[in-house]
Amino acid sequence: LQPIIGYVHTGIEKTCEDKTYWKAIPCIERMDYLGYYFNAMAFCGAVETLLECEVPRRAQYLRVIHLELNRIMSHLVWLGTSALDLGAISMFWYCFREREKILDLFEMSSGQRMHTRYIQVGGVMEDIPSGFVAKLKAFLADMPRRADQYADLLEKNEIVIERLRGTGVVPQQTLLDLGVTGPLLRASGNPWDLRKAQPYSSYDHFQFRIPVGTVGDNYDRYRVRHAEIYESVTIIEQALDGLPEGPHITTDRK
Repeated sequence: LQPIIGYVHTGIEKTCEDKTYWKAIPCIERMDYLGYYFNAMAFCGAVETLLECEVPRRAQYLRVIHLELNRIMSHLVWLGTSALDLGAISMFWYCFREREKILDLFEMSSGQRMHTRYIQVGGVMEDIPSGFVAKLKAFLADMPRRADQYADLLEKNEIVIERLRGTGVVPQQTLLDLGVTGPLLRASGNPWDLRKAQPYSSYDHFQFRIPVGTVGDNYDRYRVRHAEIYESVTIIEQALDGLPEGPHITTDRK
């Protein structure tokens, strides 16, 4: 078997070779239908670094708000579908109930529920519309209570506990050797989080914890993601409270 680099994942990398930096964004977003804001952030951030482009502070905060909403949405899809596989069928509907509210917010700010193309080189596509902040605050007020309900349903369920605790343990060093990051690495006890280690888009302006596990089993991986939902809510609240005035995208059209 001989792999041909550049043709992986429906040929997205190859497709982007023939596109301008601006037109590559929709392709990049579709590499992960659960993390499209993060894909766009990584790509646009790289282009901005090459251009030495300064992103307005308001745009940075708007990016953080949407990135953390995307993180919650992604964790909800993971939790709902994983619980479904474990036999906790009702969790799927509960998690997707909150996911729909986030997608409604994405539609309100960008016109799209998924693959929003909201993050652009130099900022975001447009400022948030009237009523967005009020709708977002209503969601933030409700989300922690919903997350509490998820824990009540799962963490006292003997079948779920039996299937998660002590299963799928991966040692921290193995994860590091394989280059694994994110919730999987943090579940093993390593507090590596790019938002703290190498802050981008003003993440150093916000106070939040880095949830970590102890043994790196499936239960730790669940608990880390569940705890991150609360931290994302905290970050978004801080970003809303301190949202700067100013342009939503750079005036430098280079």
